[in-house]
Amino acid sequence: MSETRDAYVQKLKAKIDEWNADIDTLTAKADQAEADAKIKYQQELEELRTKRQELEEKIADLQNAGESAWEELKHGVESSWEVWKASFAKAKTAFEKGYQEGRKEGQSKKHEE
Repeated sequence: MSETRDAYVQKLKAKIDEWNADIDTLTAKADQAEADAKIKYQQELEELRTKRQELEEKIADLQNAGESAWEELKHGVESSWEVWKASFAKAKTAFEKGYQEGRKEGQSKKHEE
C-alpha cells in the first residue's frame, strides 16, 4: 500500500475511533433518558452504528484496493464520510438538545415538589 493511502486510511480510522468514543458517551446519555426519549435515542444510535459499519467496510475496501483503483474508491469513501459526519452531527445535536431539555424538566419537577 502506498504511503499516501496508508496515511489516509490511518487518519480515517483515528477519526472513527474518536466517534466511537462519542457514541459511547451518547449511549450513556440515552440509557439515562426517559422511556420515550430512550427509544428514539437508541434508534438514532443504531442508525449511526449501521452507517459507521458501512464506512468501515468502504475503508477496508480502500485499504485492499490495487493502486489503480484506490483513487476511485477514495471518492466513494469521502462521499460516505460526508454522510456519516452529517448524520453524526445531527444525532449529537438532537441528543444534546434532548438531554438539556430533560434536565430542565427534571429541575422543574424538583422545584414543584
